[in-house]
This record gives sequence, structure tokens and C-alpha cells, in this order.
Amino acid sequence: MDLAVQCGRPLLARQPFSPDSFDKVILGCVNVIADEMNPARVAALRLGMGDAMPAFTVQINCGSGMQSIDTAFRTIQSGKANLILAGGAEALSHAPLVWPQEGAAWFGRFAFAKTWFEKLAALRAFKMRMLQPVIGLERGLTDPVTQLNMGQTAEKIGHIFNISREAADAYALESHQRLSKAQKNGALSGEVVPAVSRDGELYDHDDGVRPDTSIERLARLRPAFERPYGRVTPGNSSQITDGASWVVLASEAAVKKHKLTPLARIVDSEWSALDPSIMGLGPTLCSTALLQRHELTRGDIHLWELNEAFAAQVLACLAAWEDADYCREVLGLDKPFGRIERNRLNVDGGAISLGHPVGTSGNRIVLHLMNAMRKRGQKRGVATECIGGGLGGAMLVEVV
Repeated sequence: MDLAVQCGRPLLARQPFSPDSFDKVILGCVNVIADEMNPARVAALRLGMGDAMPAFTVQINCGSGMQSIDTAFRTIQSGKANLILAGGAEALSHAPLVWPQEGAAWFGRFAFAKTWFEKLAALRAFKMRMLQPVIGLERGLTDPVTQLNMGQTAEKIGHIFNISREAADAYALESHQRLSKAQKNGALSGEVVPAVSRDGELYDHDDGVRPDTSIERLARLRPAFERPYGRVTPGNSSQITDGASWVVLASEAAVKKHKLTPLARIVDSEWSALDPSIMGLGPTLCSTALLQRHELTRGDIHLWELNEAFAAQVLACLAAWEDADYCREVLGLDKPFGRIERNRLNVDGGAISLGHPVGTSGNRIVLHLMNAMRKRGQKRGVATECIGGGLGGAMLVEVV
């Protein structure tokens, strides 16, 4: 929760009201550690929001940070609250090492053995491999139904839509270049705040970006999941990182009461589900349904934030929206949704260059979408993401 607190303090300090003025706190988090169960409540208390502050944590894998915003939005919309702090936080570097299932089963037999004979029998069954720990994150990123990890699902939809390794690498390079440019020209100022470690070291920017990379360097990386011919590599995948993000949601009454200046208005949201083995196509379902409900076309959306889980996954979504058969059979459209121009998509880079702290990303892309539209003088945007388990989430926002 250190990142959530460091991220939240300057945000709350800027507000013209006290931290205990909120009605509740909602936080998205996937890998909750045992020492900080219900991290929303932990963060609220450490942020000085008062003992009486209700706070709860939401979890929908990669969509958790967006789910916190959506839950806050719906609560305010229903008239049950006026002011909510919604965020996302994740520390993937703290993902635990877990006991292998075979080892856990053996330990259980040994612990419940009542006689020396039973204990000896259990000891004789012991194998050294039972002590080999398993990285919890590896299990968490593997779908329990299909037994495919997230990288393999990206390989599958990359194959379906014929996304080449070269195209994936080119997209990854562009993500790094866009983020590097955004960092240099101040496009992230006021949005990304410095962090200080417990030993006093200052971190004033995200260091996952590699502005000096090249197509040649990316091409030398080996496929991570489907060797030797796969298209998904460490270079064109999202980075495993830590991060936190918060947004303040307020009703019209709260805006007037506290004389707030809104960044944008949340118009609506949509959640969709599909086969977990092709979960990367989730954005095409939820975003299309969201636009249809509001009678909007692709051209009505000025900016898109499509979370960069994998370059092949992003490119597969773009290809699916241009595919007549997919749009007709899956999305129920009479004609292709159409091409999303690259100058409207992830304009300041994304998770490939910035990182993908899973509980945070959905919150971050909504926040960045609002800021990016304001800086470019644009009005309407969609933030969307694929979600492990075969889901997709999308949020439609308008600059006020």
C-alpha cells in the first residue's frame, strides 16, 4: 500500500475539502498480500481519511482499477453518494512464492500423521522437488479453465488474425517512442507523481521505457511462450511492474459545493465476456456494444486507450474490427466497425513501455485518457482493456 498512499497524498492535499469528506473509498487490487487484506481500507486509514470511512476492494483481474471507477460512478449515479475516491494498486514485485501442490499435500499428510510409523511412511514418500517453490504470479497469469497463460492467449488471437512478429515488434517500438516523447514534453506532468522509497531514494519517472531500443534489438529476442515460431516476446509484451492510481468522482452537487473543476464526465461503461482462450479480443465486444448503445460510430471517438497487454493482442483487436466476418458473426454488425487510426490510439504509449500493474491499469488508462483529451482539445474517448478469464471492459468519457 506504500504506492497507493504516496499516490493518494498529493491528490488529497490539492482538494479544497478534508480527506474525511468522502463517502467511501473503492480500490482495485488483484494480488492482495496477506499482511494487508482489504487494501482499500488500509489505504484509507493511512491517508488519514478517518476511522469512519467505509472502504472496500474490488477484483476483476486486469479490469479491477476500472471496476473501482465504475462502481463509484454507479453509486453516485444512484444518489447513494456524492464523493468517492476510486483507485487501483498493485505490487507485482511482492507476488509470493507458493508451495507446490504436491509439496502441500505431502506436508498435510505429515502434519496429520499421528504415529511414528505414519510419520516415517510420510518421510519415505518425500521428494526434493516438493520443496521447489512456484512463482505465484505464474499461476495467477494462467487461466484455470483453458490452462493457457495470458501470453498463449495472445499467441492464439495473433494466429487467428495473422499478426506477424514484425508487426508486433513495430508496435512495441512505437509504444516506447511515444512514452519517451510524452515524458520529455511534459505530457504526463501532473499525472505521474514521484515516489520515494523507504530509504529515501527518489523515483521521478517510470524507468521501463526503452527509447534506445530498435527493431533489430527487438527481433533478437526469443519467443516467450511458443518457441521457436511464436510472435509474443518479452519485448512486445506488457511489463510486470508496480503502480497505483486514484481518481476523485463527484456528483454535480459535490462539484458545486466544493467548487471543483472536473476533468471529464463518465458517460457509461460496458463489461463483456467471451471464451477465455481468446480473452484478448474482449475490447472489441464491450467497446462496440457501448458505442451502439449511445448511437455512436468509430469516427465519433477522438481518442482510444486500449490497454497494451501484448502487441499481438492490440493488433488482433484492430484487425478484428476491420474483419467483415468477425464483425458480422461476433459483433452483430452489418459492416466492419472500421479502422482505428493509430494517431487516435494510445497516443502516449501504454503498458508495453509503461508497465501493467494489473489492479492499477484500468484506473490509469481512464485517467490518462481524460488528461490526453484535454491537452489535445478533444471531447470524447474510450478506455478499454482485455481481462484475464475471458472478459472485457470499456468506459466512455467526455471532456467537460
